[in-house]
Amino acid sequence: MNDYLHFTMDDADIGRLSSLALAHVGDCVYELLTRGRLVTGGLTTARNLHSHTVALVRASAQYEAAQKILPMLTEEESDVFRRARNTKVHGVPKAASKAEYAYATALEALFGWLYLKGRYERINALYDVIAQPKA
Repeated sequence: MNDYLHFTMDDADIGRLSSLALAHVGDCVYELLTRGRLVTGGLTTARNLHSHTVALVRASAQYEAAQKILPMLTEEESDVFRRARNTKVHGVPKAASKAEYAYATALEALFGWLYLKGRYERINALYDVIAQPKA
């Protein structure tokens, strides 16, 4: 029986993935963390959950999230982040600047990379920092 909740890959297989493939996985991981946080935080209506989720996962919010965790990243994590940030994308949403979108893609790639490596504690530690209210 497969464990579809925990996909892990070895380093060689992860190394063959593009930054955008990592971001594809990380987008889901990041949104699931955000949705879980909102539900457990007391939001109950679908409208509130959706609007708060969208506000927290948009590129500008992910840009800010990335700024919070960048100083905490290991050298290996920084390499993953940097490669993804420098990836050429074919379009940027109207609501985001090119820099915001690049950082959002990098954040998602980092979360995808961590997830595929099975580093769930690290994902939670980084997301805990992101979830802290602004000082």
